[in-house]
Amino acid sequence: MSDQTSQGKDSDRVVRFRPRGASGWRWVPQQQAPAEPPVANLAKFQQAEGEDDYRHRMAMNGLALLVTTLLVIVGVWLAFSIAEMVKNQDCFLQGRRNCETIIIPRRDEG
Repeated sequence: MSDQTSQGKDSDRVVRFRPRGASGWRWVPQQQAPAEPPVANLAKFQQAEGEDDYRHRMAMNGLALLVTTLLVIVGVWLAFSIAEMVKNQDCFLQGRRNCETIIIPRRDEG
């Protein structure tokens, strides 16, 4: 207990940490480079106002919608398949027999 009371006065002190091997090390801010663009000329990347290919852009949007819809459908099918498989495994692991669904065809009475 006596150690804690004697250290209570020193606990408010801030200790400076210095990197190893550097006795007089100080942080020096880097000099900022002159404000030059990273690329000398951006004109080769710019398009004129009239060069927007609306038809191609809409075709790509339609293709993206089709791929996204296909991925959602496959994901839903996969989720239902996994749920059915888990249900069958649970039935089998409980020791039951005939866990598979039996489909009985209907007879046409006429």
